[in-house]
Amino acid sequence: MFLRIDHIGIACEDLEEKIRLFSETFELTVVAREVNEEQGVKEAMLHIADGEGGGSYIQLLEPLSADSPVGKFLARRGEGVHHVAFGVRDVTETMTKIGAKGVRVLDEHPRHGSMNSRIAFLHPKDVGGMLTELVQAADPGKS
Repeated sequence: MFLRIDHIGIACEDLEEKIRLFSETFELTVVAREVNEEQGVKEAMLHIADGEGGGSYIQLLEPLSADSPVGKFLARRGEGVHHVAFGVRDVTETMTKIGAKGVRVLDEHPRHGSMNSRIAFLHPKDVGGMLTELVQAADPGKS
């Protein structure tokens, strides 16, 4: 079902500071930046490695406001791992399969994710307390 760990999402107070930390300490390269108004974050994707199923990344997330999901996460827990994202071939199909097993899918339909991916989230209470994201990478042949 899963192709790879697509990314680990890390909530942070200062995106630029964390980019410097991960770039200098781990020699990771920023491959994408965007502001996702729908999710209430500024983000940067830092490339770790490529494998048979695609790339793996660290996603740094800075909230656009204190009342966004990441802003609330930071207020409750402080900086750190926010979610784990798994790469899948077809996010819609995977949502259906996992939902049929009794896991709540937080998204009714896939939504826009980083680097033009299609994503959906699973309820943390149904998967051991971990916010889990499903990621279908963008088709490289499409713009």
